[in-house]
Amino acid sequence: MMRQEMLVSKIEGVRQGMTFLMHAIGNLIWPPVCANCGKRIDAANHLCGTCWQSMHWIDKPYCPISGLPYAFDVGEEIISPSVIVDPPVYDKARAVALYDDTARALVHKLKYYDRTDLARSMGQWMVRAGLEFFDENPDQLVVVPVPLHRRRLIGRRYNQAALLAKEIAAQQKAPYLHDCLVRRRATRQQVGLNESERASNVRGAFQVPLPLKGKIAGKAIILVDDVMTTGATMQACARVLRQAGAAQIFVIVFARVVEPGQMTI
Repeated sequence: MMRQEMLVSKIEGVRQGMTFLMHAIGNLIWPPVCANCGKRIDAANHLCGTCWQSMHWIDKPYCPISGLPYAFDVGEEIISPSVIVDPPVYDKARAVALYDDTARALVHKLKYYDRTDLARSMGQWMVRAGLEFFDENPDQLVVVPVPLHRRRLIGRRYNQAALLAKEIAAQQKAPYLHDCLVRRRATRQQVGLNESERASNVRGAFQVPLPLKGKIAGKAIILVDDVMTTGATMQACARVLRQAGAAQIFVIVFARVVEPGQMTI
């Protein structure tokens, strides 16, 4: 038994050594660079110091429901007026950063320029932003991406929200459900639409297929997307997930659009 344990230990040591060597060789051939500006750094798919500081990370204080940042600390339990006036269908939402400059550049690289490798780091930051959600109801937790319509998926070749959701699920060892929420009709691009137009555009666009409702009923859903603007898409998705019996819905996005005045209380 002792010999077997020693052999396993030696094999593991060799494996770790080979992994380290392969990483070292890879870094010599393809030196890691900043995910945003391309400057040489120590680890791949991360940010250099300058780009890190340029990110407007969303930290407390923020609304405990919507996750919208406050301009000053008003207390952890103070809910924003917008939530009081118009409560969201989902339970809570969190975002990594404000959607400007560096965050926008990272989203565009992932979404339009085939930088699918960025999903890993972005997913790690998203887990950190929504870490509290994974302790709420861990036994019933499932991760669900905001879906693309099949025509747009064919054109883009991948769904950036699905890439992020897969990373989050893998990092938290949570079930990933890619087919339980579908976009049943094509919609216009949300870019350029105002709040009411966005809501109208996605109204009735999503559904949970009847045979798959059992996978949603009673579950705590982590609903994932790359960007939240007005929240219309998340509201539409959350609505059909509620109708399918979801017990809780937590939203995690990488970046969030915050209009002037939204950070006031």
